[in-house]
Amino acid sequence: MVKWIVIAVVALALIILVVAVFSVLNKLNGLDRAARKLQRRQAEAMKLQQGAVVLEESVAGLQQRAEIMQAQLAVIKAGQGASDGKHSLKKA
Repeated sequence: MVKWIVIAVVALALIILVVAVFSVLNKLNGLDRAARKLQRRQAEAMKLQQGAVVLEESVAGLQQRAEIMQAQLAVIKAGQGASDGKHSLKKA
């Protein structure tokens, strides 16, 4: 009689252990999916960051060109008032 009780307790313990292992494995699969998703998002973020750097460089170049154009425009405007007619857009 004691033998059957021991067998039942061991069988119950094994069933509980198997259920616990499957539960943990199921959670690990979910964590693995989440980790892969985070890696994809990190790769996307790196691409966006590289694009932002390129865009920032383009804006800096455009800003330099705008400053040069403003300086040239100032020279042209200053030349319009000169008496020798240099840089003047007016016909004499």
